[in-house]
Amino acid sequence: MSPDIRLSVLDTAPAWHGATTTEALRNSIDLASRVDDLGYHRYWLAEHHNTPALSTSSPAVLIGRIADATSRMRVGSGGVMLPNHAPLVVAEQFGTLAALQPDRIDLGVGRAPGTDPRTARAIRGAAAARSGADFPEQVGELLGYFPSPKGDPARSPILAVPAMEHAVPVWVLGSSGHSARLAGQLGLPYAYAHHFNPHGTADAVSLYHAAFEPSEYLSEPYAMATVVGFVADTDEHAHWLAGPLKAITVLSMRGHNPLFPTPEAAAELVFSAEEQNVIRALYGPQLIGSPDTVREHLAALVAATGVDEVMVTTAVHDHAQRVRSYELLADVAAPAH
Repeated sequence: MSPDIRLSVLDTAPAWHGATTTEALRNSIDLASRVDDLGYHRYWLAEHHNTPALSTSSPAVLIGRIADATSRMRVGSGGVMLPNHAPLVVAEQFGTLAALQPDRIDLGVGRAPGTDPRTARAIRGAAAARSGADFPEQVGELLGYFPSPKGDPARSPILAVPAMEHAVPVWVLGSSGHSARLAGQLGLPYAYAHHFNPHGTADAVSLYHAAFEPSEYLSEPYAMATVVGFVADTDEHAHWLAGPLKAITVLSMRGHNPLFPTPEAAAELVFSAEEQNVIRALYGPQLIGSPDTVREHLAALVAATGVDEVMVTTAVHDHAQRVRSYELLADVAAPAH
């Protein structure tokens, strides 16, 4: 395993049966403080709506709180679902964050709604017809509100205060060739969602590299994969910890929208043969196992895809064991400071 691979964290603030979203959010703040000390490079918050198991409906608010609770890591969105928002407002929010936490804020943006169609219509209001087809134009508008990293002023005639003073790095997020090509053509960093489309990672990163054009933002391509990770002392225990995530995946396929079940409840859920195949295909390529197993899988992932950074999302019922998973992963990969 290359010691210079960067490790980062993607957090959805998972909420559990028998607990509250307040506890989930407090656990996220505590986890961020812990992994900051462990040497993780960045900490991103996802955007999800109308999903009781995922408490990150307002990533910009959480980013501010977590940036205050940490001192070294970059903190950002993974990501803001841009069709849900006016680019000007996003620029103003993240410009404000950058003014309060200089050189620590990232802005990852994606084109998915992060929710179901009815909720997307409620979020977007008059812009409900927006489908994501204009995502490239939205990204271009967003970039225009920030100055370049080289100090060139913001291009937009509308002043996004205080974004116009802060060159916040913008990332393109995605799980397809479309997003990969867009990131490359714009010369932006790219984050691929290996955690829910693991079989397209290598092709998407290859497309990104092929499409990349040096820009005022990046002189060379920079790609990251977001993966599911559960690390424990044994393979068996790691898969036990991952049981609730597998269970909620199946429950979602069945049309339910629950909180995360406990590991004990997850173990009682019976999967059909088709559901078992889905779980194997989705979670087999993730980082689940003992330190030795995960070390091998992480090295293989980096070698197969050529990513520069791996961002790990972990949902464990017991907060102490969730922290322990990230501690073991840090030992496996020695994240760069």
